[in-house]
Amino acid sequence: MSEKTILVVPGKKLTVPRVLKRSLQIAAAVALTAGVALAILIGNGLLVPRGRLLQGWDTWVAFINRTDILATMVLTALVTVWFVYWQRDHERGK
Repeated sequence: MSEKTILVVPGKKLTVPRVLKRSLQIAAAVALTAGVALAILIGNGLLVPRGRLLQGWDTWVAFINRTDILATMVLTALVTVWFVYWQRDHERGK
């Protein structure tokens, strides 16, 4: 049987399997990274001469659809989530 943990969502606390919580945390980290990249590319497209909003969007879509970029984002999020929980467990003395 899998271990359960608490997942806090706005207005609720849900008991979910630990693997689901970690997967959601990794997906959220990847989505935040993609959002920051989008903001940077759109901002850059608006600041350069002859730039336009859709130019930044097109660049972001081409960037985010690359499998090496997605793999790097997922791997970074996975290692970060794993490290944070590993470090927290060792600080508690488990």
